[in-house]
Amino acid sequence: MRMSVPRVGSLHYMVQDFCRRAGIGFVEPPAYRQDTIERGVAASPEHFCFPMKVLIGSAMESLEAGADTLVTVAGYGACRFNYFAELERRILEREGYEFQMIAFDSPRDSVPDFYRNLRAVTRGTSFHLPRVVKELSLVLDKGHVFDEITKKEIAIRALEAEDGAVDRAVRDSRALLADAFSKEEIAGARAAIASRFEEVPLELDRPHVSIGVTGEIMMAIEPYFNLDIERWLARKGAVVERSIYMSDLMTPFGRNPVQGWTDEEMERTADPYLCHEVGGHGQINVAAAVDYARRGFDAIVHFFPFTCLPEVIAKTIFVRLSSELKIPVLSLSIDEQTGRAGMQTRLEALLDLAWTTKRKKGSDHFLHSAAR
Repeated sequence: MRMSVPRVGSLHYMVQDFCRRAGIGFVEPPAYRQDTIERGVAASPEHFCFPMKVLIGSAMESLEAGADTLVTVAGYGACRFNYFAELERRILEREGYEFQMIAFDSPRDSVPDFYRNLRAVTRGTSFHLPRVVKELSLVLDKGHVFDEITKKEIAIRALEAEDGAVDRAVRDSRALLADAFSKEEIAGARAAIASRFEEVPLELDRPHVSIGVTGEIMMAIEPYFNLDIERWLARKGAVVERSIYMSDLMTPFGRNPVQGWTDEEMERTADPYLCHEVGGHGQINVAAAVDYARRGFDAIVHFFPFTCLPEVIAKTIFVRLSSELKIPVLSLSIDEQTGRAGMQTRLEALLDLAWTTKRKKGSDHFLHSAAR
């Protein structure tokens, strides 16, 4: 078996780690590029949402790079992601590819189905169920640390006193994490990484704005689609916090350690504006926006794929939320036709508004709690 998964945040990092533990071949999905999008668009019906087209193009490239097994997850709620795996399988077979597709539901939905898929993935290895559960727990823990590095990175990049200091800390931290496999080694790496980030020289009194980034997971996380937003904002003097991380979404029991809240806490936060699940990440993003406003952030950037139902719902709610909580929100729709220049112009206008709002508040030295 030579397995591949979509490139979305830390997902491929965690799956690669599991494959190393199990002795399974792994094909790293190629980085996204224009050709990936064009191939996915050409093979997909026009009405497919943008992430679906991207995933089809990416799967083609992974299969051509040597993968014979595509692993993905199933969705839930009012989102077309529910059908992605089956539609992707049919389209790729129509295009002449030979492979097997394994689509995981959450273990909270069906433990027998989840176990059956685990058996399909680990067929031919010496893994038995207790060992698989143990290794998956360690993989997820390692994924949390990987995402914690990103959370620290984007929170302090705009305040670094030496150019490149944060990038060096990130490289060193990921190197520390790479060879950590046992529970004790992962805990040791987490402590060492925290110490390494403490060494980064910062100018905490540097004027800056605080920006929350939220949205559909692929558009909000993957730099290719969002103008590498976290670095772009940092260069403009913005301290950044992101609302969504891949390892949080894969946590099976409702605790999201990277973001720092439980599903129940998220639902309570969103409740005044959205009191029920709408599929995808709509409710999560509304909760995050409320939280950003309450903590004094200066603006929110919301990325969503064109026609994405959960994010269109969230975008509509953000109009009211922005007015009542006095925080500017910029929603950016992304698809294969999106121009980077136009996106950048709108972001620059939002930053001008954020700086103006901050000066009116008279809080030039605000630093939100995620910076350390």
